[in-house]
Amino acid sequence: MTSRKTVLVLGGSSDIGRAAARAFAKAGYDVGLAGRDPAALEPDAADLRARYDVACSIHKFDVLDTPSFESFVSSLPALPDVVISIVGLLGTQETAQADLAHATTIMRSNYEGPALILGLFAEKFLGRGSGTIVGVSSVAGDRGRASNYVYGSAKAAFTAFLSGLRARASRGGVHVVTVKPGFVRTKMTEGMKLIGPLTVEPQVVGDAILDAVEKKNDVVYVSGKWRFVMLVIKTLPEAVFKKLKF
Repeated sequence: MTSRKTVLVLGGSSDIGRAAARAFAKAGYDVGLAGRDPAALEPDAADLRARYDVACSIHKFDVLDTPSFESFVSSLPALPDVVISIVGLLGTQETAQADLAHATTIMRSNYEGPALILGLFAEKFLGRGSGTIVGVSSVAGDRGRASNYVYGSAKAAFTAFLSGLRARASRGGVHVVTVKPGFVRTKMTEGMKLIGPLTVEPQVVGDAILDAVEKKNDVVYVSGKWRFVMLVIKTLPEAVFKKLKF
């Protein structure tokens, strides 16, 4: 029987999910990895067990399968101390503009699914009187841009959900963190034109999540530069903003 703290990573097979799992395992947390393909998670779980001498469990989780959420939570061996949602889908803006199915998948993957599952965990945590919830949103949700407004709108909704949940849950001993990465060098951004000074590696995000949990921060821009960049972007008049091509 371990007395170590536990973290559950939803989206454990993503680059940021792997990085977060490593950061928490290195800090002594037992880890749960959840994703659509449990077999794909086994190599990472084995590595965490061997490298950090922690327990690591694997769980099947599909963010689009809403009816399975309650059984997923109830099937966990124990309620974790920390749950992190890193699931998401960038998708393709041009396709989403005309393809309702693709737009729906982007919106459900980045907002509906993550919000509903974290809301469910929030109820469990509030019943216990403790716990930390981390939602990985995006700077893309700070203001809708022509190049990715379907994805950005879903992230904006997720950010708003986390803000309201944080205000409510804080009264019951539950901490809610919103993490806003900018450009991250991952499989999801492969082929995109990234801005060097504003781009970080996945492990930087993983370490930032751990730091936010331990310091009980509320909203974290993974690079402080993004906080300034988005402040400028959010204050631009609409007449100016809509003329920008980015």
